[in-house]
Amino acid sequence: MSDAAPTPRPGYRMERDPLGWLEVPEDAYWGVQAQRAIQNFPISGMRPNPALVRAAVQVKKAAARANHSTGRLPDHLYEAIVRAADELLLLTPERDTPEAQALSARLVDSFRVDPFQAGAGVSHNMNTNEVLANRAIEILFERGIGSGKRGDYAVVNPNDHVNMAQSTNDVFPTTMRIATLDLIRDFLPALQELIDAFAAKGREFDHVLKSGRTHMQDAVPIRLGQEFAAYALTLRRAKERIERASDAIREQNIGATAVGTGLNAEPEYIERVIGFLSEQTGHELRTAEHLVQATQSMGPMTEVSAAIRGLAVDLLKIMEDLLLMSSGPRTGFGEIRLPARQPGSSIMPGKVNPVMVENLSMICFHVIGNDTCVAWAAARGQLELNVMMPIIAHDTLESLTILTTGCRQFAREAVLGIEADEAHCADLLEQSSAMATPLAPYIGYRLAADIAKEAVRTGKTIRQLVLEKGVFSKEDLDAILDPHELTEPGVAGGFRHTPTMPEGYEPPTGPVGSGG
Repeated sequence: MSDAAPTPRPGYRMERDPLGWLEVPEDAYWGVQAQRAIQNFPISGMRPNPALVRAAVQVKKAAARANHSTGRLPDHLYEAIVRAADELLLLTPERDTPEAQALSARLVDSFRVDPFQAGAGVSHNMNTNEVLANRAIEILFERGIGSGKRGDYAVVNPNDHVNMAQSTNDVFPTTMRIATLDLIRDFLPALQELIDAFAAKGREFDHVLKSGRTHMQDAVPIRLGQEFAAYALTLRRAKERIERASDAIREQNIGATAVGTGLNAEPEYIERVIGFLSEQTGHELRTAEHLVQATQSMGPMTEVSAAIRGLAVDLLKIMEDLLLMSSGPRTGFGEIRLPARQPGSSIMPGKVNPVMVENLSMICFHVIGNDTCVAWAAARGQLELNVMMPIIAHDTLESLTILTTGCRQFAREAVLGIEADEAHCADLLEQSSAMATPLAPYIGYRLAADIAKEAVRTGKTIRQLVLEKGVFSKEDLDAILDPHELTEPGVAGGFRHTPTMPEGYEPPTGPVGSGG
């Protein structure tokens, strides 16, 4: 291979890697290896998740600090690399100036490798190394060192300096775990907002009595507030599962280098880099118990992804309930009214659809699909490495990103505006054949079932039939069918009332149960 660089086209510079020379846009902060990836993988048109970019830069900053602390990275290189990282992360003293923000945006914009890229994240790692190296080259020139030209890697080398004591195989797993922790930290308040919204509605609707339903058939009464309080608890427990799962990704393999043996990384570096990362990110991180195992296994990421999927499944069930309860307005259940957010039809005037429910449902479908991809990708590791890490990272981070905004929007634009139609709930309950259930302890399952069947056949209510047959007086029946007693443990009326049994029926001689 000739050492002489070909003449680039106007607007480009020439850079060389082990495969040869390649044109790179003259003003690009990325370099030759990222450029090859850009050309090789024009797949989705997407950029890496911003959280992945920030986490990768945090890893490089911590590595520079650790290598400098061991005496391996010279002062001027350390200062320039850390300064470049801080500029991207907006951590410099002048962070609030328009110039600093513009530079940060430009550095972030220099991460161009498609999420669907080569295995293991080599391209993302090199994109990070090159951006920091090229910005460090400019910083050193301002201090009178070097040419200041991007691509002059004799001054700051992406591999030798920015990637010192590292491999993609420990940088990328650490990067994606830190990025996931960052997004979980952003996500949990949004989920808590949704939990709080359901809990508030649970309190607001606690007096609203309605018909329960099992198998999509009439069931015993329930309070609307009990349903909403249950939704809040379901989501709180899903949140707790995500929090527990996130502890697994606090364990990092940084220092493992290529296969987990730590070759080219001093023990002091391994100990110090995790401390610097913890300090920088605010996460309580720890070095993996076994670096080889942590490099091979994607178990912690699958654990987090599965917990996120579990939340999506819970949300979907709640969305189905809200769709049913809000269906109508005239031909459905019509027990609750969702806030009207936009017209629902281009042909049917006045139609309003449950758009926020539909939106969150679609988000949850996508999250479940992402988790399926994560599971398959995690299983496709071979020997000392899982090369499918880029898609594991992308899909997990995407799930957290869309759930964060989705949960917050649903809390604000849907749940807080839900109204109950108390009169309609009461009317449906009165028509329910399951209102025979609280009578069974008094009159037995057989008579209660016969009255329920007659109610369905004739269209009369349970209350009407019981009074017509003289089984209970109105006062006794009102006491037994008291709304509060119907939705709390125990026998409604507390066996304080005596029925008058029709001919051919005998009252129960002991506790009477019924099937579900």
